[in-house]
Amino acid sequence: MKVLIVGASGTIGTAIAKELEKDHEIIRAGRNGADVQVDLQSTDSIKDMYEKIGKVDAVINASGGASFAPVAELTPELNEVAISSKLKGQVNLVLLGIDYVNDGGSFTLTTGVMMDDPIPKGVSAAMANGGVKAFVKAAAIEMPRGIRINNVSPNVLQESLDKYGDFFPGFEAVPSSRVSLAYKKSVEGKQTGQTYEVY
Repeated sequence: MKVLIVGASGTIGTAIAKELEKDHEIIRAGRNGADVQVDLQSTDSIKDMYEKIGKVDAVINASGGASFAPVAELTPELNEVAISSKLKGQVNLVLLGIDYVNDGGSFTLTTGVMMDDPIPKGVSAAMANGGVKAFVKAAAIEMPRGIRINNVSPNVLQESLDKYGDFFPGFEAVPSSRVSLAYKKSVEGKQTGQTYEVY
């Protein structure tokens, strides 16, 4: 299969590419270099990416940012980061990409543990993740031409503990290699509308 990975240079994206490149043709997309550049916060950039790469069998998104702040200090501007990147960016990747995904293909988006197991300062990310999860569940019943859509909800990554570990006290971190298997399940399997939790 021809698989597009957005955010391919990140920790999760790198692990997904390593897992899937054994059996599939991988197109790496991201803000910096890779095979094609894309900014998920720009619909024009997403359209341009799809026009450059043409038809694919699967689209995976492993990117998206959010601000970490206590709810009492979360300004609309800080919250907008998660809305425009993690939520709208992923939704637009699907809305603008449907015509570029082959019959029976798939979209796999990324959510996260915070939407179901809240942490302090994580309200903005949790909101965006929950929105993506709801979008996936609802979109699955209407996707045309047998196209499937799922999302992967990983726990904090072992590889990211130095950066994010203090936000997740008591959480059991998971290796990115195990997280990548959930994306493989989504791409190569037949399920749709699912949230694959990797906790």
